[in-house]
Amino acid sequence: MRRGSKLVIYQMITRLFGNCKSLNKHYGTLKENGVGKFDDISDKALAEIRALGISHIWYTGVIEHAVLTDYSKYGIVRDFPEIVKGMAGSPYAIRDYYDVNPDLARDVPNRMQEFESLIDRTHKNRLKAIIDFVPNHVARIYSSDNKPEGVIDFGTGDDQEIRFSPHNNFYYIPDYAFKVPQDFEPIELIDYPIQSGTYQEFPARATGNDQFTPTPTKDDWFETVKLNYGVNYEDGSRHFDPFPDTWFKMLEILSFWTQKGVDGFRCDMAQMVPVEFWTWVIPKIKELNPDLIFIAEIYEAHRYHDYIFNGKFDYLYDKVGLYDTLRDIIEGKGSTDQISNVWKSQEGISSYMLRFLENHDEQRIASKFFAQNPDKAIPGMVISAMMHTGPVMIYFGQEVGEPAQGPNGFSGDDGRTTYFDYWGVPEHQKWMNDGAFDGGNLSDAQRKLRASYTYILRFCTKNEAINIGQFYDLHFYNRSAEFTGYSNKVFAFLRYTKNQRLLIVANFNERNENCLIKIPNDALKLMNLSSIGTIQLVNIPKLKLTIPEDLIINRNFEDGLRITVEHYGYLILKIN
Repeated sequence: MRRGSKLVIYQMITRLFGNCKSLNKHYGTLKENGVGKFDDISDKALAEIRALGISHIWYTGVIEHAVLTDYSKYGIVRDFPEIVKGMAGSPYAIRDYYDVNPDLARDVPNRMQEFESLIDRTHKNRLKAIIDFVPNHVARIYSSDNKPEGVIDFGTGDDQEIRFSPHNNFYYIPDYAFKVPQDFEPIELIDYPIQSGTYQEFPARATGNDQFTPTPTKDDWFETVKLNYGVNYEDGSRHFDPFPDTWFKMLEILSFWTQKGVDGFRCDMAQMVPVEFWTWVIPKIKELNPDLIFIAEIYEAHRYHDYIFNGKFDYLYDKVGLYDTLRDIIEGKGSTDQISNVWKSQEGISSYMLRFLENHDEQRIASKFFAQNPDKAIPGMVISAMMHTGPVMIYFGQEVGEPAQGPNGFSGDDGRTTYFDYWGVPEHQKWMNDGAFDGGNLSDAQRKLRASYTYILRFCTKNEAINIGQFYDLHFYNRSAEFTGYSNKVFAFLRYTKNQRLLIVANFNERNENCLIKIPNDALKLMNLSSIGTIQLVNIPKLKLTIPEDLIINRNFEDGLRITVEHYGYLILKIN
């Protein structure tokens, strides 16, 4: 992947994005609660997403997965209710790696053509498309009816009488039948041809989250089956010579979607797949398209270097670093001193880290479980987007303060937008405005919030210092020196190139902060500045500033600059 252009990613749950229905019946069917289609993601929708400052869209839930809508008349095998979570099923319980979710199609027999049209539409709107690659597990009922000629399904030819073989695609528990968790209550469906209590699996296979037991719990990924990449989890031995059959099957799948024109893959739970596989497969796929990007979902910081430099990933999730840190600060549980610890721990790899404040796994900022007030996250969004050159991501509805209120089905009332159920996303629907995508039903507060996100994201891509510049932490200096007037509720840093120098200050406090910020001599030398210079405030729309906008101030940097930053606000200043 070429470095030098900052990625700004917009994640959407594809089946929820364009859904205009607002009934939101608990465990409602597709007919009752509705579902978004590929076609709903129109040119207008894409143009408005791009206007946010977005460069890439992550279309979540594209590949065919287990659902409880009956598509058997189209030759698609029905799913068993006791091994599907929610009415719409988890997008990560893949049933056919070579097909798309029929829920997303207007005309089910032409579902792949509709997906291809979406990719074409995305590209025509000067955006790139990312889809999920789910390598670690499949649905318990995996059967591809759309696989290319010569492709053999997972598990075909496995020796089911042994627990592990590098030649098998699955892990087995011989002599034991799989048992659905006792505390899981399948949905009782009217007029559905398969009733609960009829699923049988013998011998049992290991569950997706590394549960090598025939009796996983409700909290396990019991609806999935772990794939075998040649690691014997009983003794830790690794069997990669010759390459296991699963490796070749996954190479075929990645090649298939690359040839469909996708521009990248977000690799689900990449850390649960041996790094040796990624070392082998990513260069092979990039022979088809060198500009493809691979993003790893990974939560083990001690493995970051391995998955970047050996695994060949372009970007990794920065969840346990910056996300967790910013969330603590936003919730009032931590101080901005912790941010300095994040960049120190990521020296040398910061440009590989993907930052975010929301995604489908995390609780909504505006939910009762997180900040409640979405404005509280604006300084955190500035840090996520502007502190380093790595990509930044937002989640659909984040920009209008979607709170994910109330129970919705399998996931319950947990502050997350459900991805197990057919559902409408109320605040997002106000922006969508029955397909007009003009924000026609947003409140004034929501319009202001969306404008704030637009400014932050577009500023990232249009300013050289943010896009490709160096980073210098002023917080560490101002907090460690014997200065007064700089608190642990603000965070100040520099971004600079030889052509542009920016001072950025974010305030996490519920009150305005009057800050005295000093720039040390070594930072001035790095920016090729003397101790005397000028500072110009960048115009930030709709912010009340104590320094008149566009005022140029002669400044001795060693004396410091005293500025006031609004509560939950930020300032960007140009140093000339």
